[in-house]
Amino acid sequence: MTYEISRRLLVAAAAGSALALSFATPAFAEVKLTFLVDNAAATVTASEALAAAFHAKNPDISVEVESRPGGGEGDNIVKTRLATGEMTDVFMYNTGSLFHALNPQQNMLDLTDESYQSDIMDTFKSVVSENGRIYGAPFRTTMGGGVLYNKKIYAELGLKVPKTWPEFMQNNAIIKEKTKAAPVIQTFKDTWTSQLFFLGDFYNVLRAVPTFPEDFTANKAKFATTPAAIKGFEHQEEVFKAGFLNEDFGSASYDDGLRMVSTGEGVHYPMLTFAIGNLFETYKDNLDDVGFFALPGDEAANNGLTVWVGEGIYGYAQTEHPDEAKKFMAFVASKEGCDVQTEAIGALGPYMTKSCTLPDDVPSPTKDLVSYFAEGAKNAPALEFLSPVKGPALEQITVEIGSGIRSPIDGAKLYDEDVRKQALQLDLPGWE
Repeated sequence: MTYEISRRLLVAAAAGSALALSFATPAFAEVKLTFLVDNAAATVTASEALAAAFHAKNPDISVEVESRPGGGEGDNIVKTRLATGEMTDVFMYNTGSLFHALNPQQNMLDLTDESYQSDIMDTFKSVVSENGRIYGAPFRTTMGGGVLYNKKIYAELGLKVPKTWPEFMQNNAIIKEKTKAAPVIQTFKDTWTSQLFFLGDFYNVLRAVPTFPEDFTANKAKFATTPAAIKGFEHQEEVFKAGFLNEDFGSASYDDGLRMVSTGEGVHYPMLTFAIGNLFETYKDNLDDVGFFALPGDEAANNGLTVWVGEGIYGYAQTEHPDEAKKFMAFVASKEGCDVQTEAIGALGPYMTKSCTLPDDVPSPTKDLVSYFAEGAKNAPALEFLSPVKGPALEQITVEIGSGIRSPIDGAKLYDEDVRKQALQLDLPGWE
């Protein structure tokens, strides 16, 4: 009897202790992740919305968003924090050549075998991969380099979106003959806008010479001696010599170009699609009159878009919470993550996740842009995502070619020399 009483007392005591512990100890220990992003308002808003949505779905993991400056100052912060072992668990950074400069194999979590990779577009995976391994997940939308055009004038003249360069030039000739609008808008007051005939043509270069990025980086290929690569310069000269430009092309600004294409003062404006956001803010009433198409090449069947891929997010290789970091990145890259971002800041371009969709009420040129990412459509990254080499004088060279001051071959030779100087500064092998 005494033994039974003692046993029951021990059991009761143990139960009481367990009950006390259950009140004293939480059901789980919350993991706190840190997430470093640039300080642009849209970036911070999207990041905080993702952090909140992820935490709501995973109450045992919270995400604290930290911000840093953009540009060169931000680059230095990222590189310093990686070098000193003080990087956040997850961080946002560029894709392409700048990504490679961070030594991903040493500094980033390997995401190659994550299940969601089958839902990520190859275009994105190509710019966050090194030695066959994938290190980044897509964040926010991407943009294209091509031609904004006035759909109202196209409809009035019965024109079709051109798939080849001769078709584009034929449309320009009809516009010049039958309207007072400038067939092609150029805005050389803002010299950076002069580059799109050249940079936006890179999809066509890659189709013709698939090894160009590697050969160019290794100093085995030049613009002046690669016929496909010089065509962007030649096209720019061609529209100038044909008299297709607006009369004030030398003094017109980027804002003038947006006004012209939206109101019909001009018809074609070679431009990056981030301009859709500016059109939405300034010329919203005319936005449905603007469309977008890729710069045409030689073959209609191979018509495709040069893409400026959006940022990636990366897991720090030394994080104490690799599984949780990967889980957060998977959420950002998911359809649910895309929807959170769209709700927070809108979407002016396609996501790099195949299952992600955009709302029906996106601007007309955005819908055109998205079509180049549909099943069976063709697109490829711009050269700057595939090579670290881009000469700083390009926009001055394209202004000269586009103004008839310098020939395409002279411009290409000058750019090759400009590129050589930068490659030497980067200490790339094969350059001297």
